[in-house]
Amino acid sequence: MNGRVFLIACFLPVIAWAQSFGGLGSKAADEFATPQRNFVFDFPTDHGPHPDYRIEWWYLTANLEDPAGLQYGMQWTLFRTAVAPGEEEGWSSPQVWFAHAAVTTPEAHFSTERFARGGIGQAGVTVEPFRAWIDEWKLEGPDMNSLSVQAVSPDFAFDMDLLANGPLVFHGENGFSQKSAEGQASYYYSQPFYNISGTLNLPEGDISVTGSAWLDREWSSQPLSDDQKGWDWFSLSFEDGEKMMGFQLRQSDGSHYTSATWIDVNGETQSYPDGAFMAEPLEETRVAGRDIPIRWRVRLPDRDLDAEVLALTPKAWMDVSIPYWEGPVGISGSHFGRGYLEMTGYQ
Repeated sequence: MNGRVFLIACFLPVIAWAQSFGGLGSKAADEFATPQRNFVFDFPTDHGPHPDYRIEWWYLTANLEDPAGLQYGMQWTLFRTAVAPGEEEGWSSPQVWFAHAAVTTPEAHFSTERFARGGIGQAGVTVEPFRAWIDEWKLEGPDMNSLSVQAVSPDFAFDMDLLANGPLVFHGENGFSQKSAEGQASYYYSQPFYNISGTLNLPEGDISVTGSAWLDREWSSQPLSDDQKGWDWFSLSFEDGEKMMGFQLRQSDGSHYTSATWIDVNGETQSYPDGAFMAEPLEETRVAGRDIPIRWRVRLPDRDLDAEVLALTPKAWMDVSIPYWEGPVGISGSHFGRGYLEMTGYQ
């Protein structure tokens, strides 16, 4: 068994929990800490890891454009997940790290992944200065307002700089983001105000790009209920400077649990409970043997939002150990702009 196969064999059950959330409604999470209402965030500490919780991520997506006006997308994500709470040095650490990186072009989608054990220095996060890394992939800077991000693979690479021009925003009840009627939840905040610039290294050569980026931070131990099978997550940035995060969790009976956050140009937010945000698939395409929605109608009536969201590249499939769809989108209708869409749990 080669090294990569061995890592996947060891980590796959944990990765499946983390990425598909299969089993995260089970009692196996009882030994871990769980999110509670009225949590008081402590920065910069909370930019770092929370090893008493079962799953956590640092999730960066970017909408990019080259000098000719062609659009691209970029993703860099570091996941931490655990087989038991707490941290230890060396190989006895119960923490497992893995990462995804991707670039989407108008014609193609490239993706790759990395795996690491905790406790041996191969991957981790520190907060002063901020550094999140796995091998030579890294997201780092003096603080969360000014960062650089790099990833490399045989097919692509990128090296980008980010500068925040707005505040952190908190989803749900001041960062307590409920995920089901039964009360499962996560802690969830974002930095959706990054300007980003740098270079994509693609098979056709180096491409200089600029654009906007969105960083999600989330951690939990039991975020989904037993009857939820996947989600559709939208981060949308509109031409007038306002933004919206919205998600729906698909339930086995065909219903949905939804949540949304409206973000104004100054970073002030309004959160919306289950039922206020609606996402309806309008068109599907066959991707990796699955029927994947690539055109959506999204609505938030309280904000007069009634727009179509269309994938830049329909086949933006993340061909990783637990696969999913993730890519840049365009927005038209009542609002215009760009954003990102993630869809998990499609069989």
